[in-house]
Amino acid sequence: MTQDLTPKQALIIDCDPGVDDAVGLLLALAAPQLEVLAITTVGGNVPLEKTSRNARIVSAAAGRADVPVFAGAARPLARPPAGAGEFHGAEGLGDETPTEPQTALAEGEAADALIDIVRSRPARTVAVAVMGPMTNLALALRRAPDLVDRLAPVVVMGGARSEGGNITASAEFNIWADPEAAAEVFDSGLKVIAFGLDATHQVRATEARIARIEAIGGEAARLAASTLRFSQRIERQIVGWEAAPLHDPCTVAWLMRPDLFELRPCRIAVETISDLTRGHTAVEFRVEAAAAPHLWAVSADGEGVFDLIARTLEAAA
Repeated sequence: MTQDLTPKQALIIDCDPGVDDAVGLLLALAAPQLEVLAITTVGGNVPLEKTSRNARIVSAAAGRADVPVFAGAARPLARPPAGAGEFHGAEGLGDETPTEPQTALAEGEAADALIDIVRSRPARTVAVAVMGPMTNLALALRRAPDLVDRLAPVVVMGGARSEGGNITASAEFNIWADPEAAAEVFDSGLKVIAFGLDATHQVRATEARIARIEAIGGEAARLAASTLRFSQRIERQIVGWEAAPLHDPCTVAWLMRPDLFELRPCRIAVETISDLTRGHTAVEFRVEAAAAPHLWAVSADGEGVFDLIARTLEAAA
């Protein structure tokens, strides 16, 4: 057997689990091509104490309790906290009944941990996948502007353009929850790759796709399937869609298989002043490709993403 000598992509996952965050974490923690250095949590889908607990529950389910979990910002930079428990369950993990994890939170604040980890590695080698509001990353950039020149790809789930929003007519939840943080990150000079609703709505948890994951066996696949079942039921009840979109795991899937997505160079700005359009992402494609500060996902191979999830969880089971 030939040994794979391809270096792993070092990764910090910033998240607010959240049912789709849970699937994204399970995928990343099982991915042989990723080295998850840390998980940082933020208040978002549910409050911080629950997202921090849930991240440790998911890590344990993946058999990766060794990955440190750092609690971060409990509230947005300039606004009251907002939640999305109706789409994630009161505890954030759908139908699961969470218990207190055996592994304690790591010492220190998420933003500081992010700074320390990135600075401890060679420049441009540590990626960050942001699956929730961008508060922790914005705080880290305020404290350490040199991160702009040190971070590898920053991949975020957030925003909407042609699809419209899922919280308001034009705003997606992660951006809407802390638009000031998102605006700071997009304006920072970082090369940000954004996976908004335009792409994630093409990645749907159909009955056949959920059943395939259920058939794998093992705790990680069981938890992934459980959260997908919950999302399927809630989307049918609240939105009327037959198959729920899978948002946050698209960030991890791109790091593993960029060929599953089509990206376009752009410039992204975030509305922070108007209450009517709070969190709107203005995605401007009329830019010179070589100088474009951001990339926007315009399409996704939904079947390919779910095949990647199933194969990765199956190999790790």
